[in-house]
Amino acid sequence: MSAHPPQTIEFERSLQTMSTSSSNEGLHSANQPVQVVWFKRDLRIRDHAPLYQAASRGPVCPLYIVEPELWTQPDASLRHQAFIADSLLDLNRQLIRLGQGLLIEQGNVVDVFEALLKRWGQIEIHAHEETGNGWTFERDKSVRRWAKARGVLVHEYPQFGVVRGPLNRDHWTRAWNEWMQGDIWATPSALSGPEAMPESCSIQRPFMNAPAFDQTPAPDRQRGGSAIGQSILDGFLNERGINYRGGISSPNKAPRSASRLSAHIAYGTLSLREIVRATHDRQRLAKDQGQTRWRQSLAQFEKRLHWHCHFIQKLEQQPRIEFENMHRGFDGMRENDFDQARFEAWATGKTGYPLIDACMRSLIHTGWLTFRMRAMVTSFASYHLWLHWREPALHLARLFTDYEPGIHYNQIQMQSGTTGINATRIYNPVKQAQDQDPEGVFVRRWIPELNTADYPDPIVDHIEASRLAKSRMKVFREQAGFRDEARAVYQALGSRKRPTRRKKKSVDKRQASLFD
Repeated sequence: MSAHPPQTIEFERSLQTMSTSSSNEGLHSANQPVQVVWFKRDLRIRDHAPLYQAASRGPVCPLYIVEPELWTQPDASLRHQAFIADSLLDLNRQLIRLGQGLLIEQGNVVDVFEALLKRWGQIEIHAHEETGNGWTFERDKSVRRWAKARGVLVHEYPQFGVVRGPLNRDHWTRAWNEWMQGDIWATPSALSGPEAMPESCSIQRPFMNAPAFDQTPAPDRQRGGSAIGQSILDGFLNERGINYRGGISSPNKAPRSASRLSAHIAYGTLSLREIVRATHDRQRLAKDQGQTRWRQSLAQFEKRLHWHCHFIQKLEQQPRIEFENMHRGFDGMRENDFDQARFEAWATGKTGYPLIDACMRSLIHTGWLTFRMRAMVTSFASYHLWLHWREPALHLARLFTDYEPGIHYNQIQMQSGTTGINATRIYNPVKQAQDQDPEGVFVRRWIPELNTADYPDPIVDHIEASRLAKSRMKVFREQAGFRDEARAVYQALGSRKRPTRRKKKSVDKRQASLFD
């Protein structure tokens, strides 16, 4: 690992030239700005550009802000808060070892920064760029406006391979690879804080005065924190990962065969770049030792790490897809046919389709579901129940401990058939049960009343519902101008390794195999 910051490449064009000389000795003085490190979805100290740069410029105030309005948003839940609370405790322990613990404030972000500015006279803000939901997007813009008006410098740094600003998708893959191969930010050896640090809100219960929109408990949710995340990564690369290829579709095998790193990546308790680099190291070892099965599994895992940024990039470029169909030719297709009773049956695991219901009940209890099952329950809601994707998307966002907006809304739209550039994929819930849970182990665990009168009859005939959905989709796909807009969507957001002028296949075929 390098002890100096990565070389400037396309992803770091927003990074201002800064001194890297050590200046973190001594206390805050009137002519020395306090360097505020604003932690958001980056709850770690390793490979952390804002922390490194702040420590090189003066006294450091590590800050996390509990924003009550953020937690009233319809995608916010108790399980998200619980994972973050775990991670804040761990982050605070790490920062204390460096010499300066975490300050937790509660309130509007601009108000918090204004109070810190009044306290110290001069501050600079260091933070990672964030591609969050629509609310955080607007909040970040308000912080920039306030900072400009008050003469406060704000330094934003890319956290992973997502490009902010103008982008040519033809060169995105190369830029992603360059970013992941770049130097890792060193962890400061020590931190010195400013004089007169404010009294922190509760480290133990940071969200006690900011209840989340959804309070559904998740008794078996994953725990947060860098230490736990690193242990999971080590276990995956040294033991569990050998079964990744071929073991991540079944709801019985996936909890152990999958990496289980998604929540740690979503909240930044681990650095994505360090995960990619550790995966490369393990691949080289597998090659040297002739471990073919390991190499195949790790290659598949690395593809999904690449897809992580690919999907977030789409939301970065087009924030509207959190709220609107990616392909506007589908507008009006489902919006006016929303059936609340069907939605409630799906959301609570009472559709009469055992694997669908078992997945939803498992998700409510654990906060996690393997990718194939996520795709299946979304497909069922969209096609068989003909529900517009927005409400199911919000419900799943609240249930997924690893909720990442950029990945989430793109995947929801892809599985709902509203991107215009992906093949229509309607999962047969009966066949999936036969393929993925042939002995009924998973279903029996989560639906103990399966063979009793308490279990409902199927809410729809899945064959007839599938046939009707296809016919409805066809009407919209055959509209004038549909293909032209699909090409425009692909040009702006599609996945490719080389310029599109070399591609000869149709838009649908190009994307048909993605996430099989």
